[in-house]
Amino acid sequence: MIRMPRAAAAAAATALVAAVLGAAPATATGRPPADGRLQRQFTDAAAEFGVPAGLLLALSYQQTRWESHGGAPSTTGNHGVTGLTRVDPAAVPSGADRPRLHTLDTAAALIGRPAEQVATDPAQNLRAAAALLARYQREAGRAASADPGDWYRTVARFGGDDERNPFADRVFATLRTGAERTTADGQHVRLAAAPVPHPDRPARPAPRSADADDADADCPADLDCDFRPAAYALTDPGDPTSYGNYTKANRPDDGQRIQYVVLHDTEGGYDGSLATFGNPKSQASAHYLVRSSDGHVTQLVSNRDVAWHAGNKTFNMHSIGIEHEGYAFPKDRPTWYSEQLYQSSAALVRHLAARYGIPLDREHVLGHDDVPGPVQANAAGMHWDPGTFWDWAHYLDLLGVPLPGPAGPPAVGSTVVISPAFDTNRPAVNGTSDRPENFVYLRTGPSPDAPLLNDGTLDAADWRDKAVTGARYVVADVSGDWTAIWYDGRKAWFANPGGTAAAPDARPGRTVLTPGPGSASIPVYGRAYPEAAAYRGHPSIPVQQVVPLSATVPAGQAYPAADAEPVRGDFYYARNIDGDAPEDRTLVVGCDTYYPIRYNHRLAYLRSTDVRGGSAPPACPGH
Repeated sequence: MIRMPRAAAAAAATALVAAVLGAAPATATGRPPADGRLQRQFTDAAAEFGVPAGLLLALSYQQTRWESHGGAPSTTGNHGVTGLTRVDPAAVPSGADRPRLHTLDTAAALIGRPAEQVATDPAQNLRAAAALLARYQREAGRAASADPGDWYRTVARFGGDDERNPFADRVFATLRTGAERTTADGQHVRLAAAPVPHPDRPARPAPRSADADDADADCPADLDCDFRPAAYALTDPGDPTSYGNYTKANRPDDGQRIQYVVLHDTEGGYDGSLATFGNPKSQASAHYLVRSSDGHVTQLVSNRDVAWHAGNKTFNMHSIGIEHEGYAFPKDRPTWYSEQLYQSSAALVRHLAARYGIPLDREHVLGHDDVPGPVQANAAGMHWDPGTFWDWAHYLDLLGVPLPGPAGPPAVGSTVVISPAFDTNRPAVNGTSDRPENFVYLRTGPSPDAPLLNDGTLDAADWRDKAVTGARYVVADVSGDWTAIWYDGRKAWFANPGGTAAAPDARPGRTVLTPGPGSASIPVYGRAYPEAAAYRGHPSIPVQQVVPLSATVPAGQAYPAADAEPVRGDFYYARNIDGDAPEDRTLVVGCDTYYPIRYNHRLAYLRSTDVRGGSAPPACPGH
């Protein structure tokens, strides 16, 4: 492969810009449009430091999707359009500090600019990142080639100091496929697809240390993943029931079908979260933890077992929980989630969905905020992570199930998907400046002056008056630019000019449920437990009460079912840490069946015998 000196490489990179970036649209005067400034800044920075322009574009896309976030850092200290890092050493556990956590100051020094300017000025941020890439290339003894394939190891170093990290592979995948989008501040950027024939890619290293067994982790083969088991131990040596942090099981072979994935945020750092899950007194766990800085995935609990993550036993029994390093609404730190965290999480969920037959939609890929309180006493205190800043639209894109586009005002009785454009959807929220959010406010009438639903507030944690991106509802009414949905037992109105905030749900086979004939209203349940008769053959297992929430579905209202078929009520009994109590680790399955529905902000259950519109319940042999 021919190597070129730096000056020649810079000239070659400039000559290749038009081919790599694609022709920019021109105005009538022949000048690029005003929103092409960021595109030109990529070109200039790449040429100045002899970095292939497409490579810089692809790297930045994988860091931030070309967003500058106004210079505000991510949850783990990524700054500016290229995600240069600045992490307080005091916040890093002893022995875990690495150069990759401090690239902002290093890169700023290379171009002689203050770090604060490099964090906030896209042009200087790009120059600094290009300078850092050029330095890494020189330090590795490689020339500043115009061939992006010669920069693979340099890109890998930029993304982290662990060669297992898939960052470089993702950058080169973006080079091959191309990308195009308009940023939140109106900058249109395009990277044309281009072949990268032979990247200088090293062989994957062997499994790491003995404290992390990669072979035990259920992950995609190309994901950086290890296994660090959560605690399974007693908190009181004299009490065999005092164990944490999860329940031994044999899902799905024991009858506990895995139907959901529940996404959480940690409200803390990666290392602190590992410590929490390693303490049985925490009484909490998740199956996976995703690190923000580089998208590294750690499995904590086998998917066979029941992690304690959702605050609702029915959902714990039937889901996989994934924690994400980040914060739902921090008041003392930034809020945006890193692109590598989104990418790794989505890759993991695609893998799990294929393995367990989980539908890739927002009735099965849930936030913790979608999980209902199991009983009314728990409803108000349910969690609301990953929060209003989680970009569900982008996440669904990564899952391969993008939201449908707007199609004008919806028809009454149709099903719609909440789908505001994340970058431009900026409802007022107490305690934060104007920034993208993932929900629409719901009101009692078709007017911006109407009260928020349920006496709601503008607080991010107040989930009573919000409909979140990807959620599906039945249209109850339309008035001009306002649409009403059936939500929480009433009409809930949101601004939907031209159908831009909600799109038709065109998927075939959707089931819509209404109260059965003759019912003025029907009860709503927060969990799907078996009826009392199901326990007759299990004398050692205490009967769990089937108690509805205080919510109802009145006659005339309609709600989408999450599944076309109802699920049987069930309860998994696991008493002692060793499974040696009478009838320990036994699944009790009832004859009563339930439909999971999207009831309000959260899911809930309707008993199949109470509804019209579903399929006939499956036959039950009785007890």
